[in-house]
Amino acid sequence: MPPESALLESRALRESLAARTGVLDKVKVLAMLPDGLHVTTRMVAEYFEVSEEVVRQLAARHRSELSSNGMTTLRGADLRRFKRDILSRYAVAGYPQARSNLGVFTRRAVLNVAMLLRDSPVAREVRRYLLDVEESFTAPRSRTAPSPERSLEARMTVVESCLADVGAALRDLGPVLRRTSDRLDRIDERLDGMDRRIAFMDRRLDSTNQVVCAMSERMAGMDVRLRQFQEETVRCPRPRGGRR
Repeated sequence: MPPESALLESRALRESLAARTGVLDKVKVLAMLPDGLHVTTRMVAEYFEVSEEVVRQLAARHRSELSSNGMTTLRGADLRRFKRDILSRYAVAGYPQARSNLGVFTRRAVLNVAMLLRDSPVAREVRRYLLDVEESFTAPRSRTAPSPERSLEARMTVVESCLADVGAALRDLGPVLRRTSDRLDRIDERLDGMDRRIAFMDRRLDSTNQVVCAMSERMAGMDVRLRQFQEETVRCPRPRGGRR
């Protein structure tokens, strides 16, 4: 097993373990925002029992690495939308509403912080647990076979990490599915409107057909009367000249 310090020094080693987010809840429950995807800088600081400034300084030093694992800074329209959709449903004590930006972290980013944060007992415990699980899962059974309990725990941790990623993907799909459902609802409403218009047109056409039929009958009657008049004229021609 590599020493704990190796995680602090090797980005490649950290990247190889970045998906094992299940170890976070094994050490301490990580509270999430209502979307189930993000935590704020304050929540990260509370989890690791350090100050927000420590987390912010760490994020500034390792911004590229943490960003690749899901850390982001919200500003402008993105921040207003996040406040409206997420923070409005969560009582963030002392959150400064006038702040022009907000750092948020995914579970992968939080695990990344655990692998970088030196002076946090919680972070050290996460690193030890992470390395123990990795050793139990990858060690050859013929040389250092782990106990069944440790092996099962390691496997369960891997499964939980995979499920966490699947859950995050499904939560990402949630808004897309809602938007698709809304569009389908609007299409259904338009189709209903078209059905009503077609039904109205059918009624108008039926009325027009009735009028046309009535006019046809009247014209047929007039035609009959005209022929009768012509026949009477032929049988009784008007005498030529005046009376004598």
